[in-house]
Amino acid sequence: MFKSLQTYKLLFFRLLAIVVAIEISIYFFKTDLFFTGIFGFFIVFLLVREMYFYVRNFVLLYDKTISSILQNDFSSDFTKHKTDKNYDELFQLYDTLKSRQNEQISKDIIYRSILNNIETGIIILEKQENDWDIFLMNDYFSSHFNVPKVSKWKYLKNQLSSLCEIIEKDDFHEIKTSVDISINEQLPQTFVLQASRTEIFERNYCIVLLDSIQNVVEKKEKDAWVNLMKVISHELLNSITPIRSICQNLQDLVEQDSLSAEDLEDIKNSVETMLRRSDHLQKFVEGYRKLAMLPSPKKQETELQHLIENCIQIMNPLFKKDDIEIVNTILQKRIINVDQQQTEQVIINLLTNSIYALKNSEQKQIIISAETKENRTFIRIIDNGYGIEKEIENKIFLPFFTTRTEGAGIGLTLSKNIIEAHGGYISFKTENGRTVFEICLVEG
Repeated sequence: MFKSLQTYKLLFFRLLAIVVAIEISIYFFKTDLFFTGIFGFFIVFLLVREMYFYVRNFVLLYDKTISSILQNDFSSDFTKHKTDKNYDELFQLYDTLKSRQNEQISKDIIYRSILNNIETGIIILEKQENDWDIFLMNDYFSSHFNVPKVSKWKYLKNQLSSLCEIIEKDDFHEIKTSVDISINEQLPQTFVLQASRTEIFERNYCIVLLDSIQNVVEKKEKDAWVNLMKVISHELLNSITPIRSICQNLQDLVEQDSLSAEDLEDIKNSVETMLRRSDHLQKFVEGYRKLAMLPSPKKQETELQHLIENCIQIMNPLFKKDDIEIVNTILQKRIINVDQQQTEQVIINLLTNSIYALKNSEQKQIIISAETKENRTFIRIIDNGYGIEKEIENKIFLPFFTTRTEGAGIGLTLSKNIIEAHGGYISFKTENGRTVFEICLVEG
């Protein structure tokens, strides 16, 4: 503001000098000083000319700067004008906006690079009046579906009509479904289609994600195998390493000419250790066989209350030993169609898991409840133990994974496989500081 006043003052003094020069020149003419008057008007001409170019350059510079800002064109170089203090605030605004644009361009490049490296087909649509433009199409979408990076929705529709028709059918709003898409006249592939619509600064956008179901399954299978191999290799090494060390020690002992009583004691202890580790490996392999050879469930109508009471009766000595309160809220008669023996095994596994979770709790309590809704029966086993740590949440159903020194690590995996063989699922969550394992069984 201060610098603007200075500019106005300079213009005012220039105008005042011109007015004074004109008055003096007229005075010279009135006093018959003709040549002096002409010289005065010449001075006036020079002042007017100087003021014209000053105002012209001033206006042109402002006009060029404002035009650059409005058009987002920050390629102009105003270096030679930056010494002029009259333009300080203007150039400060220009540099600030230029810096922000460069920052935004950098972010756009990074975001686009990230989206182009994601193995998921992504297109972002932007609504323009009654039509849609393609704001962004990532490389994976373009290459996987063999379509060029077009800018108009109608051009994409010519290439992938089956996909576009589904999105149009829901008027570019929320969608989550599967779609079969044929690429280059090959057999159709199934994709998971997700679309969502959002409004940003009064502009409508539709974000479409396409994931190959095969890729999703393969990734999950790969992750599962990697985690499984980690557990198996860890378990095998825990047994093989000490056995190998003991064998080396025994070899050194038997190569001696004579054995002392101490040597014989070492051999005895070594053999006992090898037997223990061998027994552990045998149990480990038997556990794997048990998981791999799970028989199909022989379903029959079973009363849930009776099934739960049988499980509680079996586990009751352990509950009394650890002073655990059992609250069974299943009172009304419910009939479920399950393999009774396998389902009892699942309930016992979950109750055993809760007993271990309550080991260091002061007030130990396990609540068993059930409800039926939408042709599904939900059985919940809730304990107020220390819960499941975030770091292992994605591993608890993994075969042979356990946090217990005496555990085999197949209880939860076996339970999950049994319930899935029944056409249901098993899950867990934390509610109000309590761990909840939930079994869902579909009726019929």
